[in-house]
Amino acid sequence: MTVTTLVPARDPSRLSSRLWSDAPAFTALALLITLAMVPVLAAMAMDPREFAGEGIWIKPLKFHLALAVYLATLAFFARWMTPAQRNGRLWRGFVALVCLCVLAELVWIGGAAALGTASHFNLSSPVWEQLYSLMGLAAVTLTAASAVIGAAIWRNPDTGLAPALKLSIVLGLGLTFVLTVITAGYMASTPGHHVGIPVTGARVPLMGWSREVGDLRVAHFLATHALHVLPVVGWLAARRAGEATGTVAVWMAAAGYVLLVLGTFGQALAGQPLI
Repeated sequence: MTVTTLVPARDPSRLSSRLWSDAPAFTALALLITLAMVPVLAAMAMDPREFAGEGIWIKPLKFHLALAVYLATLAFFARWMTPAQRNGRLWRGFVALVCLCVLAELVWIGGAAALGTASHFNLSSPVWEQLYSLMGLAAVTLTAASAVIGAAIWRNPDTGLAPALKLSIVLGLGLTFVLTVITAGYMASTPGHHVGIPVTGARVPLMGWSREVGDLRVAHFLATHALHVLPVVGWLAARRAGEATGTVAVWMAAAGYVLLVLGTFGQALAGQPLI
């Protein structure tokens, strides 16, 4: 069996072609979301309003970027599903549902920004409360796509991947779902992402995490990026170590990453900032 690396093609045109052939819906939606960042940026330039001390269009912009990267990542990993899995009616229906959930999330967040109000933790009226609950279900559904693809890759005996790399991809995709549900699920049950009351509003640049009190978004962020971090570890292990050693390294990295997510989660719950 031929063993492939994490990057199967250095030719950008070939990579793009594979994304479109293996996961056309995810690829198309990732491109659409990326292009939609242009009007969001225009809104930021023309609309100076703020909410909770932050420009109202910053949150929609962050979600556009995060979901575009997420969908593109899923499209990349879909190449290691079997053709039968990718072409099955059940999978196509699930993909359509995931794409609908992604669009619903962006419309909800963008609509709240346009109205100058909060999307998350907004219980100001029965309508916003119901929307918050529905979008929570949508978030779980779209995040579940990572676990579904991970399970499909694990069941595929002909991926051509080195064992350490295959394991890292499967664990990364699976842990993204599990850890995100834990961290985001708890955060959704609270009045907000802060544990404590910020005084000065000091934040970590770019990320916006509080530098004064616990911030549950730190663990949530790390959880959602397990599908990026662990495959890189697996790729390095497959290149530089033997099969057995590489596999052990991946398991250790996965355990360490879980501890990192849970550690930052516990730190936030204790009311302590990351920095």
